[in-house]
Amino acid sequence: MSDDADEDKASIPAWVMTFADLMSLLMCFFVLLLSFSEIDARRFKQIAGELAVAFGVQREVPALEVPMGTSAVFKDFSPGKPEPTLVDQVRQQTTTQDPQVETNTTQNPEPSPSAAEQQLQDSAQELREALAKELQNGQLQMEEEKRRIILRVEEKGSFPSGSAELTPAFEDMLDRMAGVLTEIPGELTIEGHTDNVPISTLRFHSNWDLSAARASAVANALLFSGDIEPGRLKVQGFAETRPRAANDSVENRALNRRVEIIIDQTNGHIAQDERLRSLLQGEGAPDHQLEIQRNPSPR
Repeated sequence: MSDDADEDKASIPAWVMTFADLMSLLMCFFVLLLSFSEIDARRFKQIAGELAVAFGVQREVPALEVPMGTSAVFKDFSPGKPEPTLVDQVRQQTTTQDPQVETNTTQNPEPSPSAAEQQLQDSAQELREALAKELQNGQLQMEEEKRRIILRVEEKGSFPSGSAELTPAFEDMLDRMAGVLTEIPGELTIEGHTDNVPISTLRFHSNWDLSAARASAVANALLFSGDIEPGRLKVQGFAETRPRAANDSVENRALNRRVEIIIDQTNGHIAQDERLRSLLQGEGAPDHQLEIQRNPSPR
């Protein structure tokens, strides 16, 4: 009986459990009241930030600002401008098996225009000098397209309206043009063009007849000098099928009435070589002296 009495005296009183439950309920009550209270958001962020700094909390890095490592070498290093090494010599290394030649040049000269381009420029310059008056007053226009030179003769002062008869001034211009074309290599194509106004006369039943007749008249005038080979010429009439401008006004229709002389030098150097070769053979030159060196501007 004495042992049981000692155990009862040492045990926790029964009221302690009730007191602990009451304290827990009071804490939950005050926590609930705190949750319903208003919080100053600005003050809360300020305190939270100070606590984050105090406890060393790192900020979150957004995905767009991914931190990247940097190197002190690349940060402070500035490469210098490379300077080319000038070597003006030719070195050859010879081996018993596979000889190799190493060549270094000091300068790379700018690519000069090819002989064909130079020939085209020289030909155009000769035509500008011979036809300076017509080019200045607008009776004649000249264009360069790759390997072609286009001489565009306006109807003004060239043909009477609805006729294929050359005016005296136009004949004089064609005579001077023929003297230059004789020395310029290339195929000559003469194209006649008209507007879309129909024509019907005793000689010309349509614009096709008129355009072809005007081109033929120009070809005959060029051949009259006797220096241009007939095999170089080609005559074409296109009527109103290739207008330069819409046929909706008097000015535009005047632009479409024209004759174009096209100098195609695509294979001009071949024809020039054959011509020179035939001349040398006609003079009885030996075969070993018939090697022809092309000149961009043959004379």
